[in-house]
Amino acid sequence: MAMATDVPKDSFRLSMLIYDTRYRSYTIQIVVLVLFAMAVAWLLNNTAQNLAARGKEFDFTFLWQRAGYDIGQQLIPYTNDSNHFRALLVGLLNTLAVAFWGCIFATILGVTIGVLRLSRNWLIGRLMTVYVELFRNIPLLLWILLTYVILSETTPQPRDFRVTDEMAAAGEAPAASMMIFDTVAVTNRGTNIPAPLFERGLGTLDLGFMSLNLTFWAILAVVVGSIWANRRLLAAARAQQEATGDRPVTWWKSILILFAPVIVMLVAMGFHLEIPELRGFNFAGGILVAHSFTALTVALSLYTAAFIAEIVRAGILAISRGQSEAAFALGLRPNRTMNLIILPQALRVIIPPLISQYLNLTKNTSLGIAVSYLDLRGTLGGITLNQTGRELECMLLMMLIYLTISLIISAVMNMYNKSVQLKAR
Repeated sequence: MAMATDVPKDSFRLSMLIYDTRYRSYTIQIVVLVLFAMAVAWLLNNTAQNLAARGKEFDFTFLWQRAGYDIGQQLIPYTNDSNHFRALLVGLLNTLAVAFWGCIFATILGVTIGVLRLSRNWLIGRLMTVYVELFRNIPLLLWILLTYVILSETTPQPRDFRVTDEMAAAGEAPAASMMIFDTVAVTNRGTNIPAPLFERGLGTLDLGFMSLNLTFWAILAVVVGSIWANRRLLAAARAQQEATGDRPVTWWKSILILFAPVIVMLVAMGFHLEIPELRGFNFAGGILVAHSFTALTVALSLYTAAFIAEIVRAGILAISRGQSEAAFALGLRPNRTMNLIILPQALRVIIPPLISQYLNLTKNTSLGIAVSYLDLRGTLGGITLNQTGRELECMLLMMLIYLTISLIISAVMNMYNKSVQLKAR
C-alpha cells in the first residue's frame, strides 16, 4: 500500500502576495513604505519649488555671518561680533545648563516629596498632597513668570549695599548686605557669586568654530577618574564580603580617592575665588547669574518635582507590603527599610515614566523666552531667525537639536534602567 510522505509544494504566484497570509503582511508594509517615501519626496520637492519661487535657497551659510546681538548669560566667550553659529552654541549650552540643574533638583525634591506623601504623619502627608496638586494644576508658564517677578521685585538694588562716609561715621549699616561670609550678593539685576580663577591654568584649545577650556576638561577628567576608582574599590569590598563574610573598612579610602586628587590638582593650578565687589553703580567681579536663569530653573524644578513625586509614590506602592514587614521583622528601621529594600525595587517602576519627565523638562526650557532667557529657542529660534529670515533652516536645526538631546537622555536613562532590572538566572 503506497502512502504519500511529502506534501507537494505550490509554486509561487503573484496572487499569493495578497491572498497568502505568509506574504500579505510584507506586501502591506512595502506598499505603505513606498507611499510614505513618495509623500516625503513630494513634500520636499514642493518646499524646494516654493523657496525657489520666493528667491530663497536652502542653505546654512547664514550661520557664519555676524550675529550682532548680545547674550547676557554665557558659558563660553561670546560677543556681538561673533557669528550666528557661536550664538547657537551659547544658546544650546544655556538650554543644557537649565535642563541639567532642573533634572537634579526636580529629582531630589520629587523623591523626597513622594516618600513624605506616604508618611503616617497626617499633617506632613496632607502638606505634600497640597504641594503636588498646587503645582500640577497651574500652568508652568505662570510659575516661571511668578518666580521671575518675585526675584526682580523683592530683591534690593545695588546701591542698597553701599556704605557712605556719613553712614560709616554714624555707625549705620547699609540697607542690604551680602550673604555667605560676604561672598554672594543678590540684587534686582541678578545674583553675583564668586568666580573660580587659576593662576596656572592649562589654557584653551581653539578648534576654529569653538574653543575648549583645557582646565575645565582636566578637572572633569580627574573627577570622573576618581568616581570610577571609588566604584572599583567598593566593588572589590563587596566581592570580599561575599567571599568571606567580612567587609573591609572603605570610608576613609573613598574620601581620599574622591577628594585628594581634585584638591591636589586645584592647589597645583593656583585655584582661588574672585569675590564680587560693589564698584560704581553695580557689582563687578565674580559671576552674574541672571534672574531669568534662576527663575526658569526654580520653576521647572518645582513643577516637574510634583509629577516625579507621584511617580515615586506609585512605584513605592507597587512593592508588596510583605517586603516592609520582612525588613521590620529583621530589625531594620523605617528609613533603612526605605533606602535599602523599597526604593531599589521601586526603581524598576519609577525609571520608565521618569524618563518622560526629564524629556518634558528639557523641552520646557524653551519657555525661558517669556523671561528673556536666551537659550536655544531665544537665539537660533528667535533673534537669529528674525535677523536672517531663514525660518525653515532655523526651525529644522532647532528640531534636530532637540531631537538629538531627547534621544541621548532616553538612551542614557534606558541603560540605567537595564542595570536595575531583575537579572534572569
